[in-house]
Amino acid sequence: MLYYNMREKVDAMFLSDKWKDYSIIDAGDGSKLERWKDVTLLRPEPQAVWPMKNHSADAVYIRSKSGGGHWEFFRDLPESWRICYKDLAFIVRPTGFKHTGLFPEQAVNWDWMRGLIKKRSAPVKVLNLFAYTGGATCALLKEGAEVCHVDAAKGIVSWAKENVALNGLQERKARFIVDDCVKFVRREIRRNNRYDAILMDPPSYGRGPTGEMWRMEADLYALVKDCATLLSDEPCFFLLNSYTTGLAPSVLSNVLELALPKGTIAAEEIGLPIERGGLVLPCGASVRWTPAKD
Repeated sequence: MLYYNMREKVDAMFLSDKWKDYSIIDAGDGSKLERWKDVTLLRPEPQAVWPMKNHSADAVYIRSKSGGGHWEFFRDLPESWRICYKDLAFIVRPTGFKHTGLFPEQAVNWDWMRGLIKKRSAPVKVLNLFAYTGGATCALLKEGAEVCHVDAAKGIVSWAKENVALNGLQERKARFIVDDCVKFVRREIRRNNRYDAILMDPPSYGRGPTGEMWRMEADLYALVKDCATLLSDEPCFFLLNSYTTGLAPSVLSNVLELALPKGTIAAEEIGLPIERGGLVLPCGASVRWTPAKD
């Protein structure tokens, strides 16, 4: 229905006009070959365990044995460039930790959230946790939502502000917070703040700005349970994404079933189409909650 585990739905969504600036050309041998507008990048992809035919790229990310890695460039590339999705624009750049600043598979969730916000007559106040470079924040602001954007990395939050400005949304209601998400949520509970919608995109593991440790399996449920306290009396949605290998969509569904009020929950694997052979690259899981209808 909404996700890309059904091949015909993949074709309908991502081979349409919506992602003109992005595609996965090929994947396999532990890598994926992507087109980001007119630049091709070859990046590690542990889920791609089948053979790959096309390895030709403008830049390749090479992992080091000691951890981390570096880019090898085969032609001069700009430091950053712009790509578009529908009416949204984003700055992408190859980073030292292999990412480009955007997760294209999340476009299906941007569309879903925007659709729900359109149906609301009153403004929607959204808390975006582990908000990264602001893909979702831009989509939400575009639809008129008020967004509190929280991430532990100062440079990443600055990148999100760049994306917001690129879309001409800098005058919209947005707060950008550099903080540990768990600690921020607990402070919001003490402040008695409430949100109509919450989304989170937590990493498998990580550290906050002052060294706080986060581990998905150990810390997720407690955070979702705390976030449930922040939901307003008339909530709009709750969205949880996971890239943690081994956590099935049903695991995320169970977390929301136990932690949130009664509602409708839909959890599925998400992915992106690969141009070669009609394959689909798995890209984690999403679970969506909407309140029960009276």
